[in-house]
Amino acid sequence: MTDDRTTTRTVGDGPAATTAGRDPAGREPPEAKAGPRRRGVTERQRPLWLLIPGGTLMTLVIGIPLLLAFYISLIDLDQYTLRRWLEAPFIGLDNFVEAFESGLLHSVWISVSFAVIATVATVPLGVAAAIVTQNAYRGRGWVRAVFLIPYVLPSFVVASVWRTMLQPDGIVNATLTRAGVDGGLWLSGPRSYWTLILVEIWAAWPFIYLMALAGLQSVDSEVHEASAIDGANWWPKLRRVILPYVRGPVLLACLLATLNHINNFTLPYVLFGAPAPDDVNVMPMLVYVTSFQSLRFGLSAAMAVVSLVLIAIPLFVYLRAVRLDVHEEGGRK
Repeated sequence: MTDDRTTTRTVGDGPAATTAGRDPAGREPPEAKAGPRRRGVTERQRPLWLLIPGGTLMTLVIGIPLLLAFYISLIDLDQYTLRRWLEAPFIGLDNFVEAFESGLLHSVWISVSFAVIATVATVPLGVAAAIVTQNAYRGRGWVRAVFLIPYVLPSFVVASVWRTMLQPDGIVNATLTRAGVDGGLWLSGPRSYWTLILVEIWAAWPFIYLMALAGLQSVDSEVHEASAIDGANWWPKLRRVILPYVRGPVLLACLLATLNHINNFTLPYVLFGAPAPDDVNVMPMLVYVTSFQSLRFGLSAAMAVVSLVLIAIPLFVYLRAVRLDVHEEGGRK
């Protein structure tokens, strides 16, 4: 009877339960101290193993060419030293100094201003189009299809069509002449800068539209019903219900659109030719002309490295903002 009562107290709830499974001396068995053994890859290490194929591919496709471009930017590589490029003279940062002295800053200003203006102009157009096509109505599918036409057309097709339309005897000047307005030259001179911006806006705004529409689709119908029950009209509903839902997708779209505008080579190349007018001599065009027309490969590599650093700045700012946003949401939870 005494042994039975003692056993009951030992395996019951409370502090006595901690003595269950111990030897008569009160010591824990070795298995309890060591814990369960895990064989093979641990839970913490398994994602790293899964990244090996993708990391290897990224290294081959991005890492090695990037290091090679940086090395080329430090040597005097041109048409005379191309055959033995490993023996090309090492000149350090002279290519970078020459790049800034040969108009790179002007191209940087043209590229950045062009990208910012195009992005700022496409955001309201894309968000407004997404709001218009969010709710179901007759013919909405056709409206969405029409909105996507500029996005699905290849860049060289868009540039070719606009180049034909903007010729001195093209349809644009003919229409303006009938309206009593002198069209003038659109593909050269100061107007070429605004021509590039207008054509880019026409071709790029459907991307913002798609991202904003994807954000609007995530809005629960109960949210719209609750705002309607509360008597909210369209402006408070737009500012406090719709726009907060599309803020994340639109910010990501702004980043991607800005980077795409800066890196856009096809549109100015087909629209204006190479070398492009000084008002639209964006960085990709300058790098192309320096590399494949002037055959200054080391100088063009230095320009490309500067372009990469410039592109990395908004990307770093966005990733930093997203990281802080995630930390704030985790703290509120």
